Amino acid sequence: MSHSAYRLAAASLALCIFLFDMLSPLEGAVAVLYVLVVLIAARTSWRKDVFAAAAGAIVLTLVAYAISHGFENYESPALRALVSIAAIGITTMLALQNQAATATLAAQARLLNLSHDMIYVRDTEGVIDFWNDAAEQVYGWSTTEAVGRVADELLRTKYPTERATVEAALLQNGRWEGVLEQETRSGVRLVLDSRWAVQQDRLAKPIGVLEIHTDITERQAAHAALVKSERRYRRMFDSSRIGVLKEDWSAVRRELESVQEKGIPVSDYLAGNPDFLDRARRLVRIVDVNPALLSMVFVEDPKHFLTTADDILSATDRAFAGALAAFARGDAFYEGETEMVGRDGEVIPVLFAITFPASADDGDNVLIYVVDITERRHAQDAIQQAHAELAHAARVATLGELTASIAHEVSQPLMAIVTNGEAGMRWLRRDPPNLEEVETALGRAVAEGRRASDIVKRIRAFLKKAPSHRGELVLSVLVEDATALVQRELARANVQLQVDIQAGIPNVRGDRIQLQQVLVNLMINAAHAMSAQTGPRLLFIGVVQNSSKSVEITVRDTGPGVSEEHLQRLFEPFFSTKRDGMGMGLAICRTTVQAHGGRLAIESQPGMGATFRVTLPVTDGSAAG
Repeated sequence: MSHSAYRLAAASLALCIFLFDMLSPLEGAVAVLYVLVVLIAARTSWRKDVFAAAAGAIVLTLVAYAISHGFENYESPALRALVSIAAIGITTMLALQNQAATATLAAQARLLNLSHDMIYVRDTEGVIDFWNDAAEQVYGWSTTEAVGRVADELLRTKYPTERATVEAALLQNGRWEGVLEQETRSGVRLVLDSRWAVQQDRLAKPIGVLEIHTDITERQAAHAALVKSERRYRRMFDSSRIGVLKEDWSAVRRELESVQEKGIPVSDYLAGNPDFLDRARRLVRIVDVNPALLSMVFVEDPKHFLTTADDILSATDRAFAGALAAFARGDAFYEGETEMVGRDGEVIPVLFAITFPASADDGDNVLIYVVDITERRHAQDAIQQAHAELAHAARVATLGELTASIAHEVSQPLMAIVTNGEAGMRWLRRDPPNLEEVETALGRAVAEGRRASDIVKRIRAFLKKAPSHRGELVLSVLVEDATALVQRELARANVQLQVDIQAGIPNVRGDRIQLQQVLVNLMINAAHAMSAQTGPRLLFIGVVQNSSKSVEITVRDTGPGVSEEHLQRLFEPFFSTKRDGMGMGLAICRTTVQAHGGRLAIESQPGMGATFRVTLPVTDGSAAG
């Protein structure tokens, strides 16, 4: 009902009581009924309505007494009137006190409704008497729906221990705190931080319980996730095969900040103050290490582990300065190589990576990942030793091949000297001796000896990087001299030689001995290639001018040819198709031709022989040979 309705009801009741008191023949304290008017007026919660109802009731009581009895009679009617007025006064005072108490309770209820925590009041049986706004919003039940319901049944409360144990602790201590679970109207389970307080009467008898609940579901989930993350991190930390250190660099940060406040670049300060590095190493405190690192430095118990970076870094370490500079710059990480000292004093080479905190707000703990590279160092030393031995073997092999190549080059003129010497001796043994033939043979031996000497000189000059002796050469003479040198070898291999030199071939410029040896090498190789075949063994030498600037010397045989897989590697050093070949001849031939500005190429089809083409540049204004 509204305030106006209460006022109207009070006024109507007062009028009825007045008429009944004045007109009724009954002798009694009818005016006492005015207390009902005061009580109805008190329902408006306004003090002025109570005062107005009380004053009106007293006036009506006096008016009714005056009309009915007058003021001359002071016997029992007067006593009844006084009792009625006293009852009205007492009722008014009680109504005012009740209004004050109700206002206080309402103010307290409004304060409870302002709280973000869920608050409700229940009696000792668990029935809800008060339900604040936060409880309505979170739990989903309105005040009307919640009041009068048993809290544990409504909210499906789940206690950390037995319900009786919680209630006993509450009654014994007057309050209880703990974490419990309750369910909302929509079925969502909430984790709550709960605080209970017992409300007692004047005789210290429990009459109710105030329960305050704070939703910590998200906080509990975050805490559980944090615990899980920390456990996972710890498991990874301990089970990692890589050594990990956790270090506190807070003291180092303070030192670096003091340096930066002076306006001095950290790198310059470190360069000018080497003692600062030693002090900083002692300021870095080791917080934690994993088992892999303990094993790396031969420590069994973490309690015996060294406490600062200075205890574990070797005296020759140079990486700490770079790490300090990176830390001062705010870098996210730093990598390097250094040496650690084990418990037994052994120096351990390691690779490391330091992860720094993003800012000072993230703390000053850094993680250092360490990998022992002792075995890698040993492997590198072994590889270097193997490289040295391989290089030595290569030098020895090269020297052997070079010696064989020299023997190969010199053996031809030496064989010619022996052949001519033997021929001269046979002419001398004749009767009479043919001195003319002896002279010819000795002349040839002398020429071959000089040629051998020239070959040695050329090789020595080549090894000393001396310039070669180049002159203008007549190709017909060059080919004739070369074929003469291999005549005996070709005859022994039953090879028929055909030479076709185009008329008017221009001269070339080059080293006679070197180019002569190229042709000799190609012809000897051709003879060896045809040595195993039963058919005709033909060797063709052709010289033509293929352009105005170059001439071409062709060496073609009728041997088995060169397979496709060997064709691409034929000019590589140390590669040979012969079982006892050294693999140096063709490589030297191509190098020699290229040094003369020419080109050496091969064409071959298996079973149809091989053709070598030597292309050389002609001299300007050269005469025909």
